[in-house]
Amino acid sequence: MLPQLSIGIFVRSEKIAGSAIELLKGERYALTHIKSAVEFLGFLKQNYHLDCLVFEDNGDLRSLLSKLQERSLFLPAVIFSPQPGEDGWPEVPPSDCFEAAAITAEKRREQSCAFFYHPAEVQLAIGRSSEIAAGIDRAIAQFLKLSTPVPVNDQSARVDATTQLTAQSLLSRQQRRLAEKLRERLGYLGVYYKRNSQIFLRNLSGSEKQKFLEQLKSSYREIVLNYFSQDPAVNNQIDEFVNLAFFADVAVTQIVEIHMELMDEFAKQLKLEGRSEEILLDYRLTLIDAIAHLCEMYRRSIPKEVSQGKM
Repeated sequence: MLPQLSIGIFVRSEKIAGSAIELLKGERYALTHIKSAVEFLGFLKQNYHLDCLVFEDNGDLRSLLSKLQERSLFLPAVIFSPQPGEDGWPEVPPSDCFEAAAITAEKRREQSCAFFYHPAEVQLAIGRSSEIAAGIDRAIAQFLKLSTPVPVNDQSARVDATTQLTAQSLLSRQQRRLAEKLRERLGYLGVYYKRNSQIFLRNLSGSEKQKFLEQLKSSYREIVLNYFSQDPAVNNQIDEFVNLAFFADVAVTQIVEIHMELMDEFAKQLKLEGRSEEILLDYRLTLIDAIAHLCEMYRRSIPKEVSQGKM
């Protein structure tokens, strides 16, 4: 049986929620309807492997989504917007629904932000709720092409580089997980990773560079300490480390340098304890594993057309 797409529906309106559930029921989707913000945040914390979220634009939506942004939790999203004639929106004939959607989008932009959650979200007028399945497909497709959850503008200028890189890392993990599920369902070929050169390691200020390298070294230390523990969580730790390095365009030589610095620290500690340093030789496997994952990320970042020599 093909894997189902997991959809989280956080819509308070029983009418809208009922319509969405009716339209999406079937073997393709696994649906979860959540009514309260507290329940939603708790559920998402335990079920981050949802494939798409469905929201309703109401007075609390921006506050809720800001909490997800603060936690660097990004997922494909479809957001139902008020119909024309409701909440102060202008009345337009049903035949002008596309024009109404354009008016809605323009008014959103005038309200200081073109999106609620991230640039790849899909906003759908409530009157077009019958298009929810197509909206989900479009939201997932746009999400897989999303290069950064925080666009380069005044908003991102207030976010330090390490926070941006962490968000980028978590975004890429979610994109890769979703792409793998779609590969099983649809034969999807993969994700082309786009990066923001402004947060490359070489382009950071001295203090930002130091802060990021400290975080990278701390992350690698955790991998080394847990590598031979048979704890499955170490695979996630390697993913997080590699993603951080990839989106900061860290060179393989920098990874080797971090590894050698840690080995020197551990060697000094072992010497103080009167123990042999030979055990540290085993951790060459850790370095090889991390470099192999990083090289694979760099390989997959090349668009298929380029890798095949096409322009």
